[in-house]
Amino acid sequence: MITQNTIDEIFNTAKIEEVVGDFVYLKKRGANYTGLCPFHNEKTPSFVVSPAKGIFKCFGCGESGNAVSFIMKHEQLAYPEALKYLAQKYNIEIEETEQTDEQKQQQSKRESLYLVSQFANQWFQEQLHNTDEGKAIGLSYFKERGFTDETIETFQLGYSPSGKDKLTKAALEKGYQLEYLTETGLTIQKGDYTFDRFHDRVMFPIHNLSGRVVGFGGRVLKKNEKTAKYLNSPESDIYHKSKIVYGIYFAKKSITQKDNCYLVEGYTDVISLYQKGIQNVVSSSGTSLTEDQIRLIKRYTQNITILYDGDPAGIKASFRGIDMILAEDMNVKVLLFPEGDDPDSFAQKHSTEELEEFLTSNATDFLQFKIKIQKEEINNDPIKKVEVLNDIANSISLIPDAIKRSVYTKECASLLDISEQALISEINKKIRKKLSGKLNKQEKEDLNKLEPHTSLSANKTTEKVISRRNFWEEEIMRLLCNYANEPVTVEIEIEPENEDDSTSEVQKQTVKASAAEWILKELHDDNINLNSPVFNEIIDFFKEKIINGDSFSTQALIHHPNEEISKTVINLLAEKHELSENWKKHNIIVLPEKEVLNQSILQTLKFFKLEFVAEEIRQMQARLKETNEPQEVINILNQIKNYTEIKKRLAKELGVTVM
Repeated sequence: MITQNTIDEIFNTAKIEEVVGDFVYLKKRGANYTGLCPFHNEKTPSFVVSPAKGIFKCFGCGESGNAVSFIMKHEQLAYPEALKYLAQKYNIEIEETEQTDEQKQQQSKRESLYLVSQFANQWFQEQLHNTDEGKAIGLSYFKERGFTDETIETFQLGYSPSGKDKLTKAALEKGYQLEYLTETGLTIQKGDYTFDRFHDRVMFPIHNLSGRVVGFGGRVLKKNEKTAKYLNSPESDIYHKSKIVYGIYFAKKSITQKDNCYLVEGYTDVISLYQKGIQNVVSSSGTSLTEDQIRLIKRYTQNITILYDGDPAGIKASFRGIDMILAEDMNVKVLLFPEGDDPDSFAQKHSTEELEEFLTSNATDFLQFKIKIQKEEINNDPIKKVEVLNDIANSISLIPDAIKRSVYTKECASLLDISEQALISEINKKIRKKLSGKLNKQEKEDLNKLEPHTSLSANKTTEKVISRRNFWEEEIMRLLCNYANEPVTVEIEIEPENEDDSTSEVQKQTVKASAAEWILKELHDDNINLNSPVFNEIIDFFKEKIINGDSFSTQALIHHPNEEISKTVINLLAEKHELSENWKKHNIIVLPEKEVLNQSILQTLKFFKLEFVAEEIRQMQARLKETNEPQEVINILNQIKNYTEIKKRLAKELGVTVM
C-alpha cells in the first residue's frame, strides 16, 4: 500500500493543467484552460481545467475529477497505479507498506498486460544491443536505414531473434504468466505447443499517450513470400488498433507547438522525419485511418497534413481518409513526394532545412489536390466530370462549418468551371440526405426516451417543488465549497437584557464571520437537514473544521477517499463560464460573485428556506388527511399557520409571489 505521506506529496505536486495537457490540447481562457473532452466526441470545447482548484470538468458529458481521477479514467488504471504514474512523472519516491497476498492477487489484469509488454520491450532491446545475432542483423538494419543510436534509443527499437520460443521461455522464467503472454499476442499457443509471434523480426514498440507499451510491430528481414513483411500485435485489453496512433507519445508536444500534424503511412517514415527534426509526425500503423485516430490527433491540433508517396492507387484509396478528417471539422492538406520517394527515403536524402522547405512549400489544400488528381481522368469526358463533381461535392458537404463550406464551394466552381449555384444545389441535396437519416434515427431515440416517463405526469406539481428545493440546496453547497473561508458581515439578533420585558425591541448587531460559519449557523438555527446525504456529509466536514478551529480547505474534499464526495465537490467548484475582459472595454461593469457574496448568500438562503417551508407545509397537509386525532389536527393546523406566515414573510423580502 502507498503511504499517506506519499499520496499527499503526489496531490500537492501534481499540476492538473500539466497532467491533462499531456493528453489534451488546452487553450488558456482567463484563469482556466479549455479543450476538447477526451472522454466523448465533441466538436466545440466544453472541457474546462481549473489550475487554482486542481480540477477538470466536462460540461458536455459530465465527467469531472482531479489529477489522479483523470489518469484513472483516461489510462484505465486503478487508484494505486494512477498514483504511481504521477509519482513517476514528478520524480516522487514511492513509499509503500507491505502488501498482503490477497492485495497482490488483486493486481488488475490490465496492469499485468502492461507489465508483460514492458518486459518484452526491454527484452527485445537487450537482444538488439547485447547479442551477436541482434547486432549483426537487427542493429545493422537500423543503421543501414540511417537511424542514429539516439533515435534507436528514443523509439526503443529492438530485435526478436530466430528460434521459435525464446521470448516465451525468458518471460516464463521471470515469472510472467502464459495467459498474459498469449493475450497480448506475444506468444501464440496451439494446444501444448507455444511459439513467439515475432521471431526473426526487428521490433517497433507501440506506445499509448502516456508512453506505456501496448503493442508491437515487427518487420521480417528475410525474403519469404509466405511471410508477411510487417506483423502487428492483435487486439487486447490494452491495444486497440483503431484508437492508437503510432508515434503520438513522442509527437504530441510538437504537434501542439506547430499546430499541425503530419500523417504518414509507416513506422520508419515517422522515425526518419522525427530524426530530421520534424517531430510533429505520426502514423496510422498500417491500418486504414479511423475516426478514433482522427479524434486523438484533434486533441492537439485542428490541422492535418497527409504525406503520400507517388503511388496513384494508394492516393485514390486515401480519399476516404480525407473525407473523414473533413467530417471532424478539421483542416486537411496533402503533400506528394517525388516519384520513387516516400517520407523515409526523402528525409534520408535531404538536410533538415531542405526537408522543412519542401514540406512547407508543397503542402496543398485538399480541394486543389483532389481536383488535380481527378482532373486528369476527365479528359473532356462529361460523365467522368459528373463523377468527379459528385465526389468533391460529397467531400464539401461533410464540412460542418457553413462559412468554410461556402468558401470551398466557390473555389471548386471556379476550378472546375461549373455554375456555383448548381454546385450549391448538389451539396445541399447531399446534406439534406444525411440530415434526414440522422433525424429519423433521432426521432426513434427520443420516442424511446419519452415512453418510460408517461406515467409520472400525475406527480408534476410535487416534482417541481422538490426540484426547486434541490436547486437551491445545490446553490447553498456551491457557495459553501467555493467561498468557505471568505469573510462576510452578518446581522445577529441580541436578546433584551431583561427577559421579562416584552416591550424591549430586539437589538441587531453586525459581526464578521466566514461564509461557512454563516451558512452552517443558518441551517443549524432553523434545524434544517438537506435532502442529499452527500451534501450532509460535506456539511459535517465543515462543522468539524469549525469545532477544531481549522481553515476550510476544499482540497481535502477534492481528494476525499469517498469518490462520491470528491466528485460532488468538484462539480460544485467547476465553473463553465468566466467574465470576459471585453465587458470593461464597453464600460459595462459586472461584479464578480465574490464581491457581492453577502447578497448572494443571503438571497440563496432565503430562496432555499422558502422552498423548504413550502415542502414542510405540503407534508403537513398530507398528514392532516391521514389523522383523525383532534389534538393532532390542532397541532398540525398551528404548524401550518406558523409556516405560512414564514412563507409570506420570505416571499415579501424576496419580492416574489407565492400561492
